[in-house]
Amino acid sequence: MKKGPTIAYFDCFSGISGDMTLGALVDAGADRAVLDAAVEAMRLGGEVTLEVRRESRGHTAGTRVLVGVEDRVERTVPALRAVVEESDAPEVVKARALDAINRLARVEAQIHGVPESDLHLHELGGADTLVDVVGAFWLLHSLEVERVYASALPMSRPGPATLRILEGTGITLLAEDRGRELVTPTGASILATVATAAFERPAMALRRAGYGIGTDESPGNALAVWIGDEVASETGVTLIETNLDDMPPNLIAALVEDLMTAGALDVTVVPALMKKGRPGHVVAVMSAPEMVAALSEYLLRHSTTLGVRLTRTDRVLAARRVVEVQTPYGLVRVKVKELGERAVDVAPEYEDCRRISRERGLDLREVMLVVTMAARSELELA
Repeated sequence: MKKGPTIAYFDCFSGISGDMTLGALVDAGADRAVLDAAVEAMRLGGEVTLEVRRESRGHTAGTRVLVGVEDRVERTVPALRAVVEESDAPEVVKARALDAINRLARVEAQIHGVPESDLHLHELGGADTLVDVVGAFWLLHSLEVERVYASALPMSRPGPATLRILEGTGITLLAEDRGRELVTPTGASILATVATAAFERPAMALRRAGYGIGTDESPGNALAVWIGDEVASETGVTLIETNLDDMPPNLIAALVEDLMTAGALDVTVVPALMKKGRPGHVVAVMSAPEMVAALSEYLLRHSTTLGVRLTRTDRVLAARRVVEVQTPYGLVRVKVKELGERAVDVAPEYEDCRRISRERGLDLREVMLVVTMAARSELELA
């Protein structure tokens, strides 16, 4: 599995705001000190206070970032730009922050009919907005994220500024009625700046996921950010599915083996109740794009089905490797699951353990347990 650049996927199941973005990125492994650096770089220490803490919204726990503003100063758009331009932030961060501010300014000027030079952004014109946009892009920069993707956005009573910011970005808007604003103009401008034309879920080897907690105390009010490596060679897969209610189970078992030999990535069989109350099975074949035609034909030719269903989908993959570990039974192969280039779990190779259990007359479960413990000890897993 070939790894690509570091990417971030914003799962906006409950919307997105500036402070939720900061919290999610910190929760995903970014250093909170970057936020302090952003405040210092913009010389906002006299205006802004930062608090980073753990909070929960229902069953969802994560990081909440509270950006407090003392003696609030409302700045015109040129003044906002000047703070960023004269800051000590990295150039790539400044460029993205100015882009986001310009997006906010353009839509507000259009909505209110006021020239940008005279425009006050009111609640968006304070130091907290500056911290949100500069902090978000600096945190992404610190994580070495090269590409940003995002899910569809749930829309419940969106403001006109939010809608205009998202015009032409390619984002899918989901109609929802939760009685409150889910996507703020700041959150929309952050995504529009870095995720343009990439509003989809990518194939990725996941390192870490973080959750940014929002202000509203509704259960599940959070933003998820996934950080990982883009899997360039596997941008997506296709599920080939069919229902079988007139094929003997022993022939289905052989069909599964043959499909795997023919190149399927995975095959699953699930019992189901078919039409007229007949028991049957749903066969699902996971296929790489280039194998869809061949595997579909194989299913049609070698099973009793009269048709198949095709569903295009993506998958998120953890990195994996196979190693040999020393055990009381000798060297045994073990699969190692990795996140962020660190081992997080192990699974003994079934065929190796099965062979040992037969040769030594041992219970298979005992062999697998001993091998697992040996592997975890060798890899220093808790």
